[in-house]
Amino acid sequence: MDLILWRNAEAEAPTAKITDSKRKLSGRGMKHAEHMAEWLKKQHLRKVQVLASPARRARQTAAALGLPFDVKSQLAIGADAADLLAAAGWPDYHGTIILVSHQPALGRLAALLLAGHEADWTIKRSGIWWFSNRVRRDETQTVLRAVSNL
Repeated sequence: MDLILWRNAEAEAPTAKITDSKRKLSGRGMKHAEHMAEWLKKQHLRKVQVLASPARRARQTAAALGLPFDVKSQLAIGADAADLLAAAGWPDYHGTIILVSHQPALGRLAALLLAGHEADWTIKRSGIWWFSNRVRRDETQTVLRAVSNL
């Protein structure tokens, strides 16, 4: 299984009239999301399923990829690493899951997958961390395949 953690791109600043979950991508954020989407398209991923937080900025980030995506409440603002893992079906899905979500859950999940425990790691806006799960000599391994930031 491949699991790609994709943090939402830069959003417009919050205002009194716009709740956090309704903030849209800034112009710069849209360009960054499109840039990362182009990078992802070049990776020749197999059996891709894209899952996005219900937050507007996450849905816009996911839409930049040009593939259908499902909105999952488990990826919402305030989610935790366990929520993200459950939504992804890690490590049992046979293909690629792209999770478009938020900090601090994405960073905590990255730490859990690499270090075996949650820690407050930062994934930059529009950043991607790509993990693979594989079995070698009857041992299950998690491999960090790529990190891409702008």
